[in-house]
Amino acid sequence: MSKKILILAEARGAELKKSSLELAAAAKGMDISAVIFGSQAKKATEDLAKYVKEVHWIKDAQYDHYHPDAYASALSQVIDEFKPEIILGNSSSLGKDVLPALAAHYDSTIVADCTFLDLSQMTFQRPFYSGKAIGEISTEPLPMVFVSLRPNSLGLLPAEIGSGQVKELSTNFDFSASAIKFIESTQAKSDRPDLTEATVIVSGGRSLKSRDNFKLIFECADAFGGAAGASRAAVDEGLADHDMQVGQTGKTVNPSLYVACGISGAIQHLAGMRTSKVIVAINKDPNAPIFSKADYGIVGDLFEVVPALTAEVRKLLGKAA
Repeated sequence: MSKKILILAEARGAELKKSSLELAAAAKGMDISAVIFGSQAKKATEDLAKYVKEVHWIKDAQYDHYHPDAYASALSQVIDEFKPEIILGNSSSLGKDVLPALAAHYDSTIVADCTFLDLSQMTFQRPFYSGKAIGEISTEPLPMVFVSLRPNSLGLLPAEIGSGQVKELSTNFDFSASAIKFIESTQAKSDRPDLTEATVIVSGGRSLKSRDNFKLIFECADAFGGAAGASRAAVDEGLADHDMQVGQTGKTVNPSLYVACGISGAIQHLAGMRTSKVIVAINKDPNAPIFSKADYGIVGDLFEVVPALTAEVRKLLGKAA
């Protein structure tokens, strides 16, 4: 039986996030509507409309930056109109904040950070204990359930169903009366993919010794067409920016390929990348804990191995140095 699904889609400026199409893939074959925020999201809205029946576009420029009360109010407005059985979002900073709040508001439940889901049977899988165990969850019959999906868990795009209807939605939230005020947004500028959505990530650890040496990680990531990450130890020592940190106190990633360079494999780092499809470890210590979790291991000096790997990847992919 087809269920009514409401997708909380996300855009980066004018571009629709890949993870939002992954949500459409998860709900394929059902009655799907979506909601998206931002005055610059016209292209993202048009792209999303190819995969869902209806897109509610909240175009007001006041929603260009996340505001928890305003977003929750607007989403409640869409939920009350569309009456979905499942509200589906990403396990992103947005999804982690607004979905639990809405679940509490509707006296419902949330199944968070799923790595697999079957919406027809209402069964879900998600990691527990920092990824050491995978639990299977089924929900009691409820009028409404909130679900968040970890990016890159499914990785399949649905077939386009045509051109869905786009509705510009007006809201009545009073920003001036809210205790929360938007002050400033500072974003890192990079041509690389977003760390949480990247299919390939090359990460460096404290063994790189200096910020200048991190260029080896950036060069290797660029060769793969992937993102660059870092361990907490590297970030704490100022070798890399905090927005690159992978781990329990950083970002949780789920790429197809994760290359750990000079990272020992501390539990807090493993918690952020353990669900990667393939893990490659490069470390000169053959007893480094990372090797117990790696699919492939290279025992060697990263200052020799990483440049050689970068050169070989460029060669195989036909990229110039």
